[in-house]
Amino acid sequence: MSAESGGRTGLRGKLSHWLRGSGPREAAGDAGGREALLLAAAAAGLPLAPAAHPAAGYRCSCDRVGCPTPARHPVSFAWQTQSTTDRAQIERWARHQPQANFITATGMVHDVLDVPLEVGREALQRLLADGIEVGPVAESDDGRLLFFTLTRGTPEDEDEWWPCELDCHPETADEHPGLRWHCRGSYVLIPPARLPGDQAVYWVRGLEHPLPDPLSLLEVLTDAGARHAGEEPDHTSEAWPLRR
Repeated sequence: MSAESGGRTGLRGKLSHWLRGSGPREAAGDAGGREALLLAAAAAGLPLAPAAHPAAGYRCSCDRVGCPTPARHPVSFAWQTQSTTDRAQIERWARHQPQANFITATGMVHDVLDVPLEVGREALQRLLADGIEVGPVAESDDGRLLFFTLTRGTPEDEDEWWPCELDCHPETADEHPGLRWHCRGSYVLIPPARLPGDQAVYWVRGLEHPLPDPLSLLEVLTDAGARHAGEEPDHTSEAWPLRR
């Protein structure tokens, strides 16, 4: 049996067993399910790097006193260059760091549209009802829904890059209580992940769904966000001056 065929068959088997068994929230504590989901993310092209994990109580596994984002950040400052889809490397990380969460670096292959949970649930229901393609979606027990999309890209000519006021970087997450657009220079936790207080991040729509164009989701997400904020949706806004 070749490594390629055996690896892929084994991965499918583990995923099928996990989907029939314990369910998404429990996979963070299931070594087999955890590794299978991480490898599936890498096989889908999502670059991964190790992250911190919860320690006793609400503490973080990192050495920082009073860590502001416990269990939600990479362990290395070089996470952007460290992020990889290499199967062997991810297997080593997963087996040598059995408690670690993982982040996925956005803006390379994929972006993430990150919204409050109730906003995301309303938008997801509407998107599916309207027959709009929705890709993988993750839910975080701290009250967020994450829509994984194709990236806006990295143009060779940096002058072609048009920033968006919704762009979110790790250090500016608190400035974006509504819609956050994780693109270049940002990251999100990849399921399965554990958060302090026995919380988790898990898939509600899996990686078998292709990544959609972010613009196909954006209007519905912003409309849902405006309704929950008690505002009238503004479809003439220049909030996202994107390359087309």
